[in-house]
Amino acid sequence: MRVVTGEAKGRKLKGPKTPGTRPIIDRVKQALFNILSYRVEDARFLDLFAGTGSVGIEALSRGATHATFIELNSKMLDLLRENLRITGLADRAETLHTDAFKFLQAQASAGVLASNTKREYDIIYVAPPQYQEMAARALGLLDSSPVVARSGLVIIQIHPKERAGVAAVPLSSLALTDERRYGSTLLMFYTKKEKSSDAK
Repeated sequence: MRVVTGEAKGRKLKGPKTPGTRPIIDRVKQALFNILSYRVEDARFLDLFAGTGSVGIEALSRGATHATFIELNSKMLDLLRENLRITGLADRAETLHTDAFKFLQAQASAGVLASNTKREYDIIYVAPPQYQEMAARALGLLDSSPVVARSGLVIIQIHPKERAGVAAVPLSSLALTDERRYGSTLLMFYTKKEKSSDAK
């Protein structure tokens, strides 16, 4: 794994040696950020289920103003923090050792974690472990979450076999606007629905 482009271009990232992890491959990451294009610069980025931090680090390298990384596994979190050090991007990053669902629930109920600052993100990346219905659960929580900015984008990374479960999640605020498949990786893009002009 490496940083594809930006200020940390070419820096090699440390990857996990444990089975069951699935870091995004560079080809898919390049395609993802080609799609995101100008949206990344000056964006606030949330990397849920961050793992090694590869996606959020790429966003920072490409000009995101800030990235929050959520990771429950302490060994993986240490690896993520080492990757931030390697790339020199730690000063614009926040790493939280917590469960992604608890993080989202805390924002929905109290809007408070460690401080009283409002957490709102322009781009949210969701890449949980496969085949555990975590992607669908996260999408359901994000649908009504205050962490999604008004013009925010939510991206779900899953195996194509998981698509039916994710697509079946009832949504009131978010809408699927695009999806791209790269071999065994499917990216699903959600944005906020436009409010009806005749709504009172």
